[in-house]
Amino acid sequence: MASHIVGYPRMGPKRELKFALESFWDGKSTAEDLEKVATDLRASIWKQMADAGIKYIPSNTFSYYDQVLDTTAMLGAVPERYSWTGGEIGFDTYFSMARGNATVPAMEMTKWFDTNYHFIVPELGPNTKFSYSSHKAVNEYKEAKALGVDTVPVLIGPVSYLLLSKPAKGVEKGFPLLSLLSSILPVYKEVIAELKAAGASWIQFDEPTLVLDLDAHKLAAFSAAYTELESALSGLNVLVETYFADVPAESFKTLTSLSSVTAYGFDLVRGTQTAELIKSGFPAGKYLFAGVVDGRNIWADDLAASLSTLQALEAVVGKDKLVVSTSCSLMHTAVDLVNETKLDSEIKSWLAFAAQKIVEVDALAKALAGQKDEAYFAANAAAQASRRSSPRVTNEEVQKAAAALKGSDHRRATNVSARLDAQQRKLNLPVLPTTTIGSFPQTVELRRVRREYKAKKISEEEYVSAIKEEISKVVKLQEELDIDVLVHGEPERNDMVEYFGEQLSGFAFTANGWVQSYGSRCVKPPIIYGDVSRPNPMTVFWSKTAQSMTSRPMKGMLTGPVTILNWSFVRNDQPRFETCYQIALAIKKEVEDLEAAGIQVIQIDEAALREGLPLRKAEHAFYLDWAVHSFRITNCEIKDTTQIHTHMCYSNFNDIIHSIINMDADVITIENSRSDEKLLSVFREGVKYGAGIGPGVYDIHSPRIPSTEEIADRINKMLAVLDTNILWVNPDCGLKTRKYTEVKPALTNMVSAAKLIRTQLASAK
Repeated sequence: MASHIVGYPRMGPKRELKFALESFWDGKSTAEDLEKVATDLRASIWKQMADAGIKYIPSNTFSYYDQVLDTTAMLGAVPERYSWTGGEIGFDTYFSMARGNATVPAMEMTKWFDTNYHFIVPELGPNTKFSYSSHKAVNEYKEAKALGVDTVPVLIGPVSYLLLSKPAKGVEKGFPLLSLLSSILPVYKEVIAELKAAGASWIQFDEPTLVLDLDAHKLAAFSAAYTELESALSGLNVLVETYFADVPAESFKTLTSLSSVTAYGFDLVRGTQTAELIKSGFPAGKYLFAGVVDGRNIWADDLAASLSTLQALEAVVGKDKLVVSTSCSLMHTAVDLVNETKLDSEIKSWLAFAAQKIVEVDALAKALAGQKDEAYFAANAAAQASRRSSPRVTNEEVQKAAAALKGSDHRRATNVSARLDAQQRKLNLPVLPTTTIGSFPQTVELRRVRREYKAKKISEEEYVSAIKEEISKVVKLQEELDIDVLVHGEPERNDMVEYFGEQLSGFAFTANGWVQSYGSRCVKPPIIYGDVSRPNPMTVFWSKTAQSMTSRPMKGMLTGPVTILNWSFVRNDQPRFETCYQIALAIKKEVEDLEAAGIQVIQIDEAALREGLPLRKAEHAFYLDWAVHSFRITNCEIKDTTQIHTHMCYSNFNDIIHSIINMDADVITIENSRSDEKLLSVFREGVKYGAGIGPGVYDIHSPRIPSTEEIADRINKMLAVLDTNILWVNPDCGLKTRKYTEVKPALTNMVSAAKLIRTQLASAK
């Protein structure tokens, strides 16, 4: 009877790690304090799994920031700018790589596959020196062992590590990262030898890149790597874990013929075809770790369905070779349903968070072994049935409206250059107009006001007046800074998705359903359980109030349908695009109400458009088609003179630039300052872009304050590839997480840089 968990959330059920990290970064606590919190968290996670009866319990899935950065530390692949002199990597160097420091910027951060988690991208080149420099994997294995738990140490596999890296600054763009395989494998061998010596009998290599479209050269690297590691691995059971999608047939063949590997882990939730590959040929005598419990959503597993999947697989691989597992690490789901005391009991019966998923995995393993907990299975079946038939899930009117969308592609009547002319006549903006992305710092005071209002400790009147006062401060500050298009600062909003979800029907909310986004940053995704509609205007009051405080244009600020979808836990009983169209219709009503209230610039953020992109190229076109269509639905019926902005985050736009143009927004602002000029290369390569564009001129994820010269230099680099009349000047993301002491000087320098270049352009004329 065998069960396995791929990985587990690190933050803690009440975000204990987040608060410990932030306290340490602020100098309010010591390294020992931070380590104590981490040690306690790890111990409680291992104990929880052991108590639940899990056989293969992972270690080294904990991280102080990110598991890829942990691997970079293990390999000693520290970029030169951090002046690391060797030895065991400590918090100092580690957190400098993650967050930057007073003198040097952080490493680039990017999406982990198609999740909302971000990893720190390794920067490698022909001169990178690798040496075993972080003993974390071994230390955590020993730590668990001392507690009486024999774990499976987890490492990011060597090939995925290289495929997820990028050439360092100054290294040829086309540098073959896989050529470093022979340089990193000696470090892996040292780690393996130490784990063996410490008593490990299993080891797990996460090789999620196996689900991507890989060419023969990349696949050959897997064979080469695991052949090279074979003697080091002898005497160990080796699991290669994949997740997030199907493993393509060629990759499946490569993977299952690795002789040094004992076990293969597959995501059978998102990977619907992989089961067929297993049935048509699984190597005899090898273990199958079957990922049937969804690690990326919060729905209770349909145990009866999973059990029949497992029984079919058991017939192929043999009873003693089948291990029940999660589809991926549980770090992508919320931690523990026990902490949801306010959640509606019917909806709660439909859910399972990480702690509950451990129990589901164990229950399935026991059922397979003939020890089925009938009461547990019956309760699960009842909850599944109640969800299928609940009237709260279906809204006829919404279903009809969404069905009626088929047949039009919802474009604005006029093309973008004509609209921009009409808008400029009305808005009269200077060349290189300045703006910000939307949020301003959320002070302790502001959070207190929202919290007290939520807890009914202050009246609605007191709340509205406190928020108005904050908006008025933000408006005044922007006027003093001489910013051209203003924002109201979003003081009334807790989160760019939650704020809307709370006002839409079909959404439910948790108190502690936090999921790590990056570092200490967590998000609390809403749960979309039913058909979505907008009963009342959501933002009109605040936008109108803010516009009445200034004669400058005030941006209405909305989150787009694709981002609301991609940043929520989405119902799994209808296709994602159907839910997305429903949200688009709700946002469309809001856009039209804002326009009617006199708001002339409306930003509809699609921060997460790209992260919903399927991992396989064959599925891209279909996704982009409905995602871009959903965005167009929101603003297809407004006047030419109303300017539609959108904002996008962390995106490798290069491959989807035509879809972005197809969104047909008037202005797009982009978070690109950490990935330098990668974005601009698209335009350099001759893509014609006629709408307004604001590539972020500085990185708001770092406390660093850029100088006027540095920003001016960035703007000039942009002007080398973009027309003067379409370029906007803005930070690369919202300012919510920064302090005013950082925001004021940074924005001052940003406006000065824009003015400096305006003057230079004018005199050049």
